[in-house]
Amino acid sequence: MRQAGLCVWGANQVAAALIKPGVTTGEIDAAVEKFFDEQGAISLFKGYPGKVPFPAVTCISVNEEVVHGLPGPRKLKEGDIITVDTGCKVNGWCADSAFTYPVGKISAEARKLLEVTQGTLDLAIELMAVKSRWSEVALEMERYVRDAGFYVVESFVGHGIGRELHEDPQVPNFVSSQLKRGGDFDLRPGLVIAVEPMVNVGTKRVKALADHWTQVTYDGKPSAHFEHTIAMTKDGPFLLTAGPDHVGPTPKGEGAAKA
Repeated sequence: MRQAGLCVWGANQVAAALIKPGVTTGEIDAAVEKFFDEQGAISLFKGYPGKVPFPAVTCISVNEEVVHGLPGPRKLKEGDIITVDTGCKVNGWCADSAFTYPVGKISAEARKLLEVTQGTLDLAIELMAVKSRWSEVALEMERYVRDAGFYVVESFVGHGIGRELHEDPQVPNFVSSQLKRGGDFDLRPGLVIAVEPMVNVGTKRVKALADHWTQVTYDGKPSAHFEHTIAMTKDGPFLLTAGPDHVGPTPKGEGAAKA
């Protein structure tokens, strides 16, 4: 899965290099699709089943768009925040990650939102090295976001990943009723999960747009989303979608921002 993870990391570098005012979300998606083709990777997103099959290799969500945004003619402008979420399959194995980026100079509120959301993922990675059950991690993630004055999106959660994009278990970023009813799981070697906190400024509520895919915040305020595919090893969590300089399990106290 590390091969797929490095390919997803490379795709995010391609996307990040293009993000600036005036660039369209469709141009970013096209560049990522070209990169996947050059790498011999299969997109996990394009054609994903739904009322309308997903039409792109990336989900690109801007500002109040939480997840599953459709790339197209929309031009980025100064002050936007943009999430690029993508995944691919290489030699039969999958990887998935997401990052939210500033477009030029952004507001103090948006900057804090990005810092808190990435901090939530960093915290989860650190805790996976020392906790034994996912519920223990999810509780601290939820508390971290709440203490910052923001809201964890509860309509969407992370997931197991391996031969397919979405596998068991479900990986909530909060203590869900499913966890309480027996959906909790051990953080044991061999487990591979996509951990993906989504954080909103004003409310946890989201709603779908008429395109059947894009989910936006109910109040129109910004949202951010960070994700890594993470393998549990006997030495701790390993970030499969981190860059090539990340060659081993994440040391205690060192999160995704440093990977």
